[in-house]
Amino acid sequence: MPGGSSIDKDLGLKMTVHLDGMASASTADTNTTESTDTVSVPHPVNVTGKDTRHRNHGNRVKEEITVIGPESKFHVTPVSEEEHELNNRVPSRPTPELKFELDDEGDTLSNHNSITALLSSKFRDIQKRLKQYGIESPRFRKRLVSRWESLNYDVCENVLYIKEQEKYKSKKWVTLRWLSKWLVMFSIGIMTALLAATIHFVVEKLAHLKFDLIKHYFDDCAKNNCLYQPALMWMGINLVITVAGAALVTFLQPMAAGSGIPYIKSYLNGVKIPGLLTFRAFVAKTLGVVMSILGGLACGKEGPMAHSGSIIAAGLGRGRINFCNGKSISFYSAFRNDHEIRDFVAGGAASGVSSAFGAPIGGTLFSLEEAASFWNQDLTWRVFFSSMVACFATNFLISAINGDPTKLTDPGLVRFNAFKFDLKFDLIEIPVFIFMAVIGGLSGALFVVMNYKLTVFRKRYLNKNWIKIIEAGLVAMVSAAVAFGLMVGINDCTDKAPFDSHAVTAAVYCTDKKHNSLSTLFLTTPEGCLKALLHDPFESHGPVSLVAFVLIFFLLGVWTYGLSVSSGVFIPSLAIGAAWGRLVGIGVAHLMPENPNLGVNSSLIKQLDVGKFALIGAACQLGGILRTTISLTVIIVECTDDISFGLPIMIVLMISKWVGDFITTGLYDMNVEVMGIPTLPFECPPLCDDLRASDVMSHPLATFKTKEKVENIYRMLKEETFCGFPVIEDDPMAPGKGKLKGLIMRNQLLVLLKKKIFCPEGQVPPRNITIKDFRDFYPVYLKVSEIDLSDEEKSYVMDLKPYYNPSPYTVEQKFSLPRMFNLFRGLGLRHLIVTDEKNMPMGMVTRKDLAKFRVGSKRGLVKIEQLKIEDK
Repeated sequence: MPGGSSIDKDLGLKMTVHLDGMASASTADTNTTESTDTVSVPHPVNVTGKDTRHRNHGNRVKEEITVIGPESKFHVTPVSEEEHELNNRVPSRPTPELKFELDDEGDTLSNHNSITALLSSKFRDIQKRLKQYGIESPRFRKRLVSRWESLNYDVCENVLYIKEQEKYKSKKWVTLRWLSKWLVMFSIGIMTALLAATIHFVVEKLAHLKFDLIKHYFDDCAKNNCLYQPALMWMGINLVITVAGAALVTFLQPMAAGSGIPYIKSYLNGVKIPGLLTFRAFVAKTLGVVMSILGGLACGKEGPMAHSGSIIAAGLGRGRINFCNGKSISFYSAFRNDHEIRDFVAGGAASGVSSAFGAPIGGTLFSLEEAASFWNQDLTWRVFFSSMVACFATNFLISAINGDPTKLTDPGLVRFNAFKFDLKFDLIEIPVFIFMAVIGGLSGALFVVMNYKLTVFRKRYLNKNWIKIIEAGLVAMVSAAVAFGLMVGINDCTDKAPFDSHAVTAAVYCTDKKHNSLSTLFLTTPEGCLKALLHDPFESHGPVSLVAFVLIFFLLGVWTYGLSVSSGVFIPSLAIGAAWGRLVGIGVAHLMPENPNLGVNSSLIKQLDVGKFALIGAACQLGGILRTTISLTVIIVECTDDISFGLPIMIVLMISKWVGDFITTGLYDMNVEVMGIPTLPFECPPLCDDLRASDVMSHPLATFKTKEKVENIYRMLKEETFCGFPVIEDDPMAPGKGKLKGLIMRNQLLVLLKKKIFCPEGQVPPRNITIKDFRDFYPVYLKVSEIDLSDEEKSYVMDLKPYYNPSPYTVEQKFSLPRMFNLFRGLGLRHLIVTDEKNMPMGMVTRKDLAKFRVGSKRGLVKIEQLKIEDK
């Protein structure tokens, strides 16, 4: 009824309240025995009730209340004339109130409605708190951290630079510089190979001793009912070694945690990562990865090898090694700039991957696809040369360790080894491969999502150093306890000899010279586990063992990645995929009918099939987690020494990447986003053409005059965090404003203050500084706290003209965002000054101003978002 309210009662009584002043009650059914009353009220009515539902229809309110019970009573309270006139003056009328007095049955309904209202209010309160929590809590993937700075690839063509270049204008110097770059790349390959061979030798020898000891106690205690002894021994060894490795990484250099590839990727994208390429990081990374593997963690040493190779490349490129005690050894300073070091680090990352997998082409493509953002043909050849040298040297050294240096059969730390037959595939197997690729993409996305949740939890609650060490020790103990429980709980016995003749096997409860199949997976390093899953005989591992291994190793891999230890995710991903791929292969082999006309033993065909499917599963899982396709295809093909199987590997890697990208980003990209590193994608985000430089620039600016007081410079450096300062001409009519003359960097000003390149006003400033003085502080620049100035020196004047860059890159305020993006990506800029039509600086565009516009896709939908810039 328009403008009114109705009250229904199941047993017949119905009352209608009109807001225009009439109220009536009538029977809903004339056959009922109850009396029917009609009440007329000459004024608007206020009726109060406990069960009220409101529905808004424009400016009127309609209320419907149903009361169950034959004895329900109601009271109608008339409103006075004055209240009626007052209500008429209000634009929106007050909601009528219904007031009831209910007897026993009505009280039951009232209590029920009160509970419902209470639960509803509580639910709304929880929703409000969750919404507020989402607003106030840090959104780790929706922000950029301001402490990350950009590398500076632009050449500062100041007076000192021009004066130095005049000394080297000769063909001899150009040739010498060209040869020096190739020599440095050769040294990078040799040093990376030496490191890889050393790590391989130490890990294999110590791991064999460890698992031999555990196996001895396993076999003895299985007969004497003392299995708690090997369990406690296993857990204790893991705990001690892992805690030592975690403490080394946590206290010596936290940047050595994890694989290091997300950091290397960000560095090659143009972001400065303090502490990433230092001697401390090298020590923590190399010793830490040995302890992580010996500590029984689900990790590999291949990712850390890429980081270690990058550190070696940076040290050789700079020509200086800074030790932990503050001392350093310097060789040369020709390449001490961000541009040259970036190219050497790209070669070091490729050499690390090449020495780890014995894949020089795959390492080069990995550096190109996953890491480097600035590439050219000359750099490609140098990186490939370094990768090739690393692969050959690693092959020679490991072959020499094995006793046959001329055989050259071990080109990398991890080799999938050749299968007994050529890896061939049939057209009917392609749908099975595609199905496995979908599974790999889904499981890879699940791995990334779970690790993201765990990473955020760690950042919020496990951010203390001692907690990080305790967590690493806990994971090591749980890994040993779970492995022990599976070996004891699943009595999967086999008499098939493992692929590796040096593999450690334990009988546990097996008899008749049989061994527990899970012992070949757990009593070995992750690399040995991967080889066992790829090459062990068909009957070596049962379905129950494989299912249990996949579930447990998947969870351990998620938990391990992100600990404060040096660890990689390549081998765990491959092992997880090889396990469930082998499971699929067993199912396919059982579905295939026996063919007596085969020219070879059918058991060998089954072994080939199960190994082939294990390899496909490994590729699917790795592609679903990391989302790299070209380089992984080449790496896997090079590791198997069989190029004929490249097409199925490429197909499954591409499909697993598509499926994973449909749900979430890759693991490395997720880590970069969580850390808030402002990386720039290869292309500008779409739908940003209407944004101009004036919309994204940072302003107001902190500027200096060509001749500035030392006190002003010191105060500005101390109060502001800017890294670049525009230099303007002196204009006494407009203080703080003037035409742009150049750009000077923060580190330049600190060196000038440290060297005291200033003088009293009116005197000739000192000129006893060269480019070499600035390079001596690269890459660890001075801090303001290291500058000591007297009150008299603060009154002096510094002439900035010989030191600032007189030709910085500038744009006008109407310059579009896509064009600025192309300038930053193509030229590797750190600062882009925005000027007006009079060439007066109006603002500054930096990497963060562009990186905050991010494009992403989730569930097939493309979205553009603007990130927040936070201090931490």
